[in-house]
Amino acid sequence: MSVRYHLRFQIHPYEGTDSVAVAAAELAKTCTGAGVDEVVLLLGAEEHFTGHLAGPEEDLWFDAAATAQEVLLGAGLEVSLNPWVTAGHADRGRTGAHGFAPMVSPDGEVSAAQASFACPRWRAWLSAHYGRFAELGFRVLWLEDDFRFHNHAPLGWGGGFEPLMLERLADLAGRPVPRPELVAALTAPGPPHPLRVLWQQVWRTAQLEVAAQVAAEVHRRSAGRSRTGLMSSGLDAASVEGRDWGALFGALAPGGRAVHRPHFAPYSDAPGRELSRQLWMLELQRSLRPDFVGSEPEIENWPHTSWSKSDAQTWSEMVAAQLSGADALLLNLYPVHGGSPGRHPRIPELLERARPALDLVGRQHPREQRTFGVGLPFAQDAAAHVRAHGGGLAELAVDPGPAADLLLRCGVPVTAGPAPVQALFGPSADAFDDTAVRALLAGGLLLDGVAAVILHRRGFGALIGLQEAETVGREASAPGGPGPYATEHLGAAAGEEFRGLVLSVNAQPALARLREAPGAERWSEVRTPDGRPWGAARTAFANALGGRVAVLAATDARVLPLDDHAQRLLHRTVRFLEGPAPALPLVSGGPYLIPHLSYAYGATTLTVANGCQDPARPVVDLPRLPDGTVAATLLAPLAEPRPADTAVHGQTLRFGAELPHRGWAVLRW
Repeated sequence: MSVRYHLRFQIHPYEGTDSVAVAAAELAKTCTGAGVDEVVLLLGAEEHFTGHLAGPEEDLWFDAAATAQEVLLGAGLEVSLNPWVTAGHADRGRTGAHGFAPMVSPDGEVSAAQASFACPRWRAWLSAHYGRFAELGFRVLWLEDDFRFHNHAPLGWGGGFEPLMLERLADLAGRPVPRPELVAALTAPGPPHPLRVLWQQVWRTAQLEVAAQVAAEVHRRSAGRSRTGLMSSGLDAASVEGRDWGALFGALAPGGRAVHRPHFAPYSDAPGRELSRQLWMLELQRSLRPDFVGSEPEIENWPHTSWSKSDAQTWSEMVAAQLSGADALLLNLYPVHGGSPGRHPRIPELLERARPALDLVGRQHPREQRTFGVGLPFAQDAAAHVRAHGGGLAELAVDPGPAADLLLRCGVPVTAGPAPVQALFGPSADAFDDTAVRALLAGGLLLDGVAAVILHRRGFGALIGLQEAETVGREASAPGGPGPYATEHLGAAAGEEFRGLVLSVNAQPALARLREAPGAERWSEVRTPDGRPWGAARTAFANALGGRVAVLAATDARVLPLDDHAQRLLHRTVRFLEGPAPALPLVSGGPYLIPHLSYAYGATTLTVANGCQDPARPVVDLPRLPDGTVAATLLAPLAEPRPADTAVHGQTLRFGAELPHRGWAVLRW
């Protein structure tokens, strides 16, 4: 679909209704000129947050919202509402004034302005607050992303450890559990303590209760005109909280529809290679959303304008959002503290220049598209199963990010759906039961050292081609052992082109010491600084289930040095895992050429971003050349799309135009 712009904007109420009407009229003029479809009115946000709104303060904002809504609707714009807080984002010097039970951190820190999800007084306020504004009939009333337990500054990890929450745990556990005992149990080394799953049930239930209560009130008092929207954070932290995404979306949809704002982009300037993270975050969240939930990814910019994030980066992230089949883009571009859009004339210009490319990408990528690539298995309850090591709650937060970033940055597309080849990295390997693991092993499976050690421990050594697998820390040197690990040396088993190649594992925080089983190939070995063998670095194995498994000794893919050789080696690995019928297009031609592969409307589309500062000409290895013509389009930042030539050489397709930094190449057949 063509792009829809939904613009977040705050109109300040302090100078009276007439001033609000004038500001709304100026905003309406700006929006209609820039092609904005909807205004999302912020309510008491950021610098203008005085605390949870009530009494005369709430009356002031209510009157302002009603006045602004009337003006904006009269100009042909849709209007939604974005109250700034649910539980509260952060104290920032504010103090609570309504007697809410405060949030408490794992260490016992007590918030001054943020409320416990278990507090009855806060629940009553939140429902009444949303219900009152719902009577105005906004299209969506958004629950801010403070609707969570983690990330509530100045609390260390977050909140959720209040006495009211501990009482709920006591009911489940059959005895009181003091907070220090609970925290120690949650992060105790070894297999998960039984209290962990009970505590996640406490959190999950409390959050679902509040979501259902607020959504029901919005639905009732709007007479069904309004939907409730959820703004969310990272999937890894949500897993620590025990979030059940399907149940939560169901609770938010008493009228059968809800809306989601997936978080995916940074607040400010970031390297172009970070587009990999944005693609996989959108892809995984798409897989968790039921069909009745719309998607409006937020285009972040904080504090504001191109001084925080370049227009080129903003545009490239808009394209990434359109690739996900977004229903609209939630634009966070204007400063929250300044009330006049006319002070920032470059923002409408940005939206106007961005539209042609966004329309093209949106029409090619509907929400019902199918994506293809290496699969990223993800269990939303992963944090209930991973083993802790005595650290904080943050070490329970796991997701497929390390695998996804490695693959995408080396030109390998990924998908959240089932796929012939999948990648399982890190402690999340413990999140899948034996039946699920055997299903993964029956296809192509790429493992890192952490996942390999876990599966070996669980008795799958014969199916992953390993006789031995143990984790060795960077500073661990056993007496009489070979010494510290340093380099990876490739042998002929990886392919003649790689024989003699040397790569580095020196920066790995730990490495899996591997010994392959009979029948497995050792593609490379780890050596010490003085050249002594340390263990296998990469192995490849065809197992008894008919699957193929490749194992990396590396335990942290994020610090593996990348170069052209490492990219070709990863491509070689993917081709091995695909077996005799390779199918995936693999992209090379420069660093950080990041692909997205999808099918819709009878056509396959490969869209490639340049995440490197240097221009590049993408080269695509296609095992199956398309029948007919490949249509190629160059999307340069904020420029009109223009056709590009392609050239076929054997099984490679070369993009004829030079792709600039953060540009996208579109290949469609």
